[in-house]
Amino acid sequence: MPARKGGVPHCVLVFLAPLGAAAHSPPVVEELEDNPMTELLRALDAADCSALLAAAEDVHYADLAHLYENLDDEKRDLFLKTIGPELATDLVAELPYPLIEGALNHFKPAQLRVLLGNLSDDDRVDVFQVVSEEAQVRFFSLLGPRDKELTRNLLKYEEDTAGGRMTTHVGRITADMTVKQAITVLRRDKDDAETLARIFVVDEQGRLVGKVRLRDLAFSTWDTPVHDIMEPADEYILASADQEEAARTLSKYDLIVLPVVDEFHHLLGVLTYDDALEILQEESTEDFEKLSGIAGEQSEVSYLNTSVTLQYRRRVSWLVGLAFVSIGSGYVMYRFSRELEAARLLTLFLPMVVAAGGNSGGQAATMVIRAMALGEISTGNAMKIAWKEARTGLFLGLTVGLAMAAFIGLILPHLQRDTGAGFDFIQLALAVFVALTVQVLSATVLGAMLPICAKTFNLDPAVVSAPSLASTVDVSGMMIYFTTAVAILRLH
Repeated sequence: MPARKGGVPHCVLVFLAPLGAAAHSPPVVEELEDNPMTELLRALDAADCSALLAAAEDVHYADLAHLYENLDDEKRDLFLKTIGPELATDLVAELPYPLIEGALNHFKPAQLRVLLGNLSDDDRVDVFQVVSEEAQVRFFSLLGPRDKELTRNLLKYEEDTAGGRMTTHVGRITADMTVKQAITVLRRDKDDAETLARIFVVDEQGRLVGKVRLRDLAFSTWDTPVHDIMEPADEYILASADQEEAARTLSKYDLIVLPVVDEFHHLLGVLTYDDALEILQEESTEDFEKLSGIAGEQSEVSYLNTSVTLQYRRRVSWLVGLAFVSIGSGYVMYRFSRELEAARLLTLFLPMVVAAGGNSGGQAATMVIRAMALGEISTGNAMKIAWKEARTGLFLGLTVGLAMAAFIGLILPHLQRDTGAGFDFIQLALAVFVALTVQVLSATVLGAMLPICAKTFNLDPAVVSAPSLASTVDVSGMMIYFTTAVAILRLH
């Protein structure tokens, strides 16, 4: 869940200070022995509510959330009841999804009303998206009219879209305002706005027409029209767009905030750079798990706090499926058992040929999936990708094949002398060379095309590619190796 940003940057506070906000002194660094977290843990162990509250006020909400995750149920109850809804607001926004509903249930309705009202609108929507339907109804009844409307509107968007991750708290002004009028509006909204590093300009219908930097407002005269200092808002994203696309846009254009609009170009809200960081972290973790054959949605709960049951459910399906697929490898070995008896030295290079294909195919799949994730390629580039990887695979196969052939022809005869009379190491070298070249070439092309095919059929490339590639290459590698060896070594 995105961390609650809650606030205005220091530079904004400094600028707005003359208009009524007071500047704050930098915090005093605590001595090591007075570490608030240490004091908090002591107070928690002693059930000292006064000391616990005092210490919690000096600990960052992200650290409080991490602490809460590792407490037992009894201490969680004491902890939340002591710090109260005000302090718990930011903590709840930082908790892993599975723990949120349980944490909220520690509070009475009046306290929940305060807590839910204090949440930023994007964090509140995240809460509603992950709790049970019964909890949704109960929590929704506690919201004020304005928060109900905002929450209802944001819940229309899927969780993994730009609209589902945006906040509607954004600095808005109109082009016909003067700088003085704009500052008056921003001063009024400064506590609610997600950020004032960029202020967006809208027309009378609320459509996005431009943006203004805070410094341009600060250094312009009061009577300067906003339209004279605003810049075009060329970078924006539709609310229906995928969250990963939004994160890439923020990263690509080095944006602090990205405006989110509807199909009519009305400004709905913004995504911030920290939203992008969290989205990319979620997506990279998800892709990493999928490449390892781990099914289901990623758990936001830490590894040690994730149940064995959940770990089992997420891993077992692919393991069982691939176990059956791997029977094909055993069948190939059984089919060529007579040839293996005739030339037992073939077994020495079988794992290497199979592994070379798996490694080269895995490299190709990883490169293609990464390029697809970054928006560098699409399914329309399939032929170009196939041709590129075919050439790459051929060069790789020839290189690995020549290296192994040189080893077999020049070094192996001196290491292995009990092969029987008439055994031809040159023929074995040729067989391994051909098998390796064909295996690496075919596996590289297959590894590159599997993600493309998966995307064509609206499947997740990461899920389909890695596990299926491993087993497919194992079986094909054995077939290629034994077929080549039988043909060249004349084993019958």
